[in-house]
Amino acid sequence: MTRTKTTGLKARGGRVAVIGALGLASVALAAAPAFAKGHTDITAPSTAQVGKTFTVSALGDHDAALYVRACIENRSGTQAWHQVTCGDVVWTGTGSTVTAHVKAAHRGTQQYRTVVYGLSNPTDGHPVRLQTSDPVTVNIR
Repeated sequence: MTRTKTTGLKARGGRVAVIGALGLASVALAAAPAFAKGHTDITAPSTAQVGKTFTVSALGDHDAALYVRACIENRSGTQAWHQVTCGDVVWTGTGSTVTAHVKAAHRGTQQYRTVVYGLSNPTDGHPVRLQTSDPVTVNIR
């Protein structure tokens, strides 16, 4: 008659449970979303005179794409946003800068914002909007 140890089965069952728990934890961590980092910055004067030119400058970068391009958009009141100008396409991490010289044509409020586009190559014809800054307001008197 052969005797078998019952502790061997218990130890093996414990190891299987630990390995299963570690495998489940690694799958859960792999499924967690990864957040890309980006930043935008825009500067403009708070007031401007009608007929005078003022400068709006912006900086944008994002690590979700190989190349990025920053653009400045503006609107009056609650109208749709319109693109003013765009900066050069640069590698991610260098930051794309853009400067617009705007002539204040009429009284009112103008809003400006920065939009960062991601590109897969420098001549990509289909850029993807990655991030938009909060608008800054210029009161034109």
